[in-house]
Amino acid sequence: MTRATPFPGDPPITPELAREHNLTAAEYARIEALLGRPATFAELGIFSALWSEHCSYKHSKPILKTLPTTGPQVVQGPGENAGVLRLPDGWAVAFKIESHNHPSAVEPYQGAATGVGGILRDVFTMGARPVALLNSLRFGALDEARNRYLVTGVVRGIGDYGNCVGVPTVGGEVDFGPGYAGNPLVNAMCVGVLRERDLITAAAHGVGNVLLVVGSRTGRDGIHGASFASEELTHESERRRPQVQVGDPFTEKLLLEASLELITSGHIVAIQDMGAAGLTSSSAEMAARGGAGVEIDAALVPAREAGMTPYEILLSESQERMLVVAKADRVADVQAIAAKWELEATPIGRVTDDGLYRVTWRDQVVAEIPGRRLIEDCPVYHPEAKEDPRIVALRRQRPTPHVPTPPPDEVLLRLLDHPPIASKRWAYEQYDSTVQAGTALGPGGGDAAVIRVRGADWGLAVCTDGNARYVLLDPYEGGKAAVAEAARNVACTGARPLGITDCLNFGSPERPAVFYQFQEACRGIADACRALGTPVTGGNVSFYNESPTGAVDPTPVVGMVGLLGRADRAVPSHARERNDVVLVLGETRPELGGSALWEVMHGAVCGEPPRVDLEAERRLIDFLVAAAVAGGGLVRSAHDCSHGGLGVALAEIAMGGPYEQTGFGLEVDLTTYALRLTALDLLFSESHGRAVITCSPERAAAVTALAQEHGVPIHRGGTVGERGGRVRLRLRDATIDRPVGELREVYFTAIPRRLGD
Repeated sequence: MTRATPFPGDPPITPELAREHNLTAAEYARIEALLGRPATFAELGIFSALWSEHCSYKHSKPILKTLPTTGPQVVQGPGENAGVLRLPDGWAVAFKIESHNHPSAVEPYQGAATGVGGILRDVFTMGARPVALLNSLRFGALDEARNRYLVTGVVRGIGDYGNCVGVPTVGGEVDFGPGYAGNPLVNAMCVGVLRERDLITAAAHGVGNVLLVVGSRTGRDGIHGASFASEELTHESERRRPQVQVGDPFTEKLLLEASLELITSGHIVAIQDMGAAGLTSSSAEMAARGGAGVEIDAALVPAREAGMTPYEILLSESQERMLVVAKADRVADVQAIAAKWELEATPIGRVTDDGLYRVTWRDQVVAEIPGRRLIEDCPVYHPEAKEDPRIVALRRQRPTPHVPTPPPDEVLLRLLDHPPIASKRWAYEQYDSTVQAGTALGPGGGDAAVIRVRGADWGLAVCTDGNARYVLLDPYEGGKAAVAEAARNVACTGARPLGITDCLNFGSPERPAVFYQFQEACRGIADACRALGTPVTGGNVSFYNESPTGAVDPTPVVGMVGLLGRADRAVPSHARERNDVVLVLGETRPELGGSALWEVMHGAVCGEPPRVDLEAERRLIDFLVAAAVAGGGLVRSAHDCSHGGLGVALAEIAMGGPYEQTGFGLEVDLTTYALRLTALDLLFSESHGRAVITCSPERAAAVTALAQEHGVPIHRGGTVGERGGRVRLRLRDATIDRPVGELREVYFTAIPRRLGD
């Protein structure tokens, strides 16, 4: 093996420098043993990036292996840029969710925008055309100015990037809690469709084939982005602002079209986004996947700034760049396609047969590392996992009311005004949700978004879900709940859940209490996915979400994809016709632990969270899918019961969509439903496995029979009233009677009022 030598001007390698690169003494010793010599500065940077938590999953890999990842619908599981599931008629869907938390904490606009850009590239490098974007966002309370600044910056960044690229942002979630004040969470998801035959993977092969950089020039933005994502935020993190990438969505659009044309051209054998760790990760991972070596001349990489060193070029995370492996005799063809889309395509290296990851600067070798060992010999840790006794105590607590609980109608208004429950219209009206003309159900229209695919009758239902309060109190049940709620939301549109991608946002894995949360949440996700037949096709682990105020609440987010037999029969979530019958599905139990009721009325997140009965969830999902198909569609609307319980679900059904003039009244009698429950338990318990549907009166008997056939409890609650009417919910010892217009006013203005809009 050729001895790599330091580049002129590189600093000497010291223990302090290794530590600055987030490498422990033991890890650096391992590197020297692997190389058989001290590392060069370029090699130190390479190992720092690829052995970071963000790239190597060194704390999470053993746990991730316990997730179910296979099934007859799985074309591509974890390990590639995105997972791929099989669809009818030779089609497939590629989808992935990723985090961009730390960059968004210090530069919310660009952090969020480049998170969208990165997830788009993960999907179109599989050969899929992006058809939908979603997101999952978490912020601190809106009464703090910095949180308002973060919210407005992140939402604007997401909207501007997706709108400019021309991919609709169709769904997602926004939540608020004190645990996110110092460290917001910004998770972006992309869904794309492709012909299964056009699938391409990122495995470099073919000795002599040529590596080309396609897209933007390389600058100094984003250097150490991967390692930045693998450490806690501190008061000094603002200094990391230059390490946040800067996006250019117009170049992204050109790169998208060029990449898809290259993939179908036959001129290339592999393509990979230069995401976290930039050229380093893309080239090293492609070589390792293909069992090949690569040689790169960093001096050939087109630079945006003068005087860039090999270290900077290797670690830059400048956006809108692809690494392509072209057949040796097709380089000119690749360059011609790139030029057609006004992009540069520059040869920078070749595939070799020696298994080495070699970087030169003209004639000087600045890095030379055994390729497979660089990727596969990363240290793997098995941290201690132990539940925090304070959480055990919290589960046993019930809130102590300081004042009497007001009547149920006032409680309902308070919940509808609570930002985690209130309408997120303020956010999603900044997103173009209809571009491409494929959106059948957009934001606020259904429990999941539904996308039509051109030339096909079927559609895709997509959503993101997660409830950190449940995970905080019981991570196993919380993990199950995230999958179950996502599956219910997809099924409410009439779609069959197919698979998930997950973004696992936690604090430092080096703390036993945090690793316990991670381990147990993953166990819950795994059990739910097995029970519901929704394998995990990939995702992202985001550790070190901590700040001087402490760790974020443990927040696993599930992105779900489902298949709808007829996109034109997607079931919305709101009442549609006067005199329709209102039916409550599932069983309501006295489960207020972790509920919105306790949080809003008593300022308490405590108690046992609701338990997930996976068999009951499966029966409910089967019923919802069957009801959407039977007789051309038996149900007019379907909405699951989740945050806020049955009371909030009924109010949302009545209030109607975000752009309707008004909602419908409801006349619902719950005096014979859940007889052992108090009014507050009945209305605001967050028991899982429930939904509320509406149907025409003449179909009510058929719906009831179908529910009984599937073993789903069903209660005929009442009827839909007139437009602009009143919502009347009769209980045994109380009545809610409010104009639907009043509910809409509270619900749709809660967030804008707090933001001053």
